[in-house]
Amino acid sequence: MAWVALFFAGLFEIVWATAMKQSDGFTKLVPTIVMAVGMLLSFGLLAWSMKVLPLGTAYTIWTGIGALGAFIIGIAYFGEALSFMRVTAAALIVCGLVMMKLSSPA
Repeated sequence: MAWVALFFAGLFEIVWATAMKQSDGFTKLVPTIVMAVGMLLSFGLLAWSMKVLPLGTAYTIWTGIGALGAFIIGIAYFGEALSFMRVTAAALIVCGLVMMKLSSPA
């Protein structure tokens, strides 16, 4: 169950990071509220998953999910550049996440 919570914590990290971008420096109310709620849910689920999972594993997986999600959202919705180097970097993050999961005793 800790892995499920960690996965959703990562998804909520994508939500709050995207909402932060959309808040335009906290000048738009709705995205700012979505960001705050997303942060609370993300951090809460991360903390709950850390009751079982090792710190290094949980934090790495959480940030990795958020980084990959933000990368994809940036390209799909904000028109950010898609290049071979950026895709290679994202693939390396995925490799690191898989290795972390496989090496975790929990």
